[in-house]
Amino acid sequence: MSEIAIGRGGGAKSADHLFSPLTIALMLVIGLLGFAGSMLLGAYAPDLRSGHNGGTHALSNAATGLAGIVELARATGRNPRIIRTDAEWDTDDLVVAAPDHGFVDLSKFMEARRGRATLLVLPKWATTADEDHQGWVNVSGLLPDMDPAYILAPATEIVVARHRSGGRPLHALRWAPPALNVAAPRPLQVMASKALTPIVTDDAGRIVLGQIDGSSTYILADPDLLNNYGIRDLNRARAGLAVFDFVRDNGSKGIAFDVSLNGLGRSRGPLKLAFEPPFLPMTLAVAVALALVGWQALVRFGSARPPERAIALGKTALIDNSAMIVRKAGREGGLGPRYAALIRERARVAFGVPARLTDEEADRHLDRLQGSTRFTTLVEEAEQARHSADMLASARALHQWQQEKTR
Repeated sequence: MSEIAIGRGGGAKSADHLFSPLTIALMLVIGLLGFAGSMLLGAYAPDLRSGHNGGTHALSNAATGLAGIVELARATGRNPRIIRTDAEWDTDDLVVAAPDHGFVDLSKFMEARRGRATLLVLPKWATTADEDHQGWVNVSGLLPDMDPAYILAPATEIVVARHRSGGRPLHALRWAPPALNVAAPRPLQVMASKALTPIVTDDAGRIVLGQIDGSSTYILADPDLLNNYGIRDLNRARAGLAVFDFVRDNGSKGIAFDVSLNGLGRSRGPLKLAFEPPFLPMTLAVAVALALVGWQALVRFGSARPPERAIALGKTALIDNSAMIVRKAGREGGLGPRYAALIRERARVAFGVPARLTDEEADRHLDRLQGSTRFTTLVEEAEQARHSADMLASARALHQWQQEKTR
């Protein structure tokens, strides 16, 4: 049966133009752009987080965050920047770390920062998210004393305490910036440790800013000297900048605020690697190859060709189909004798061979015709043919004999 209907109605013609080429092209472009965008967002979504989660880090705009002091440092030319990976800890700049809790593991961080200017800011406040303002927090009280005290345990033991300060001035070392003698936060969080050298103390000698002996690591006990809540006061904002200036080494060219310890680190997933060197050229090459394949699929043959009929029409098609059946059956070699009989019948009529003669007698009669080839020899070769090549050669010889005799 044919695979094509004899006629096509108007419905089929209209179905061919259901969508215009421009519409299809726009759909493809929008789909590809959407797919590429989703891949990029999936790879870089962790890096695009704003950090407005009410934490104590440098991206937080909550009362306990440090976003304000970062902007103030930038406005005063101190070159602040945000670091999100542990590889960026390897810098000579001052690195400021403000973990949300003292139970965060700082072992790798401290190892990477050994011998380099580092400022640790202890956590102080217990907060809950403000449901009315994204990124804001409500202060529910103070963290337990053991929370900030555990920040360097067990390598460095620290005892943390809080007490009423009355807003009395803090006391800095004589060679420290005078701005550090600022009014104490209320309440004041202080610390005590045998491993700390006091830099700034309260009026009772309890440490507010201390240096770990034999290192370049400093610990700020009360974060209200740096956070957004504390620097509302101009003098306290000056004190926060003075802390940075005091703990920076001479080789420090800027201030790096770490947020990886607050859970905002930059990930290294396999999808992200596809969009970064050294794999980015391969990704672009694959994208270009896919674009070329798509373009070739659209234009390589022009308009689509309808499928041909399963069974063609006409005598020629009938002969071709019969020949195909014989060929698939492997019986080409058996056609030699039949083709020889066909040539014999034509020769009987053409040369007036008497009808009473048998086939063998007719063949001998035809041998007496002038020519270089005997007809009986050609018939024997045709009858002995068993393969397609032999049959074709004998058929050509018989056809050539017929052409020679009828000229």
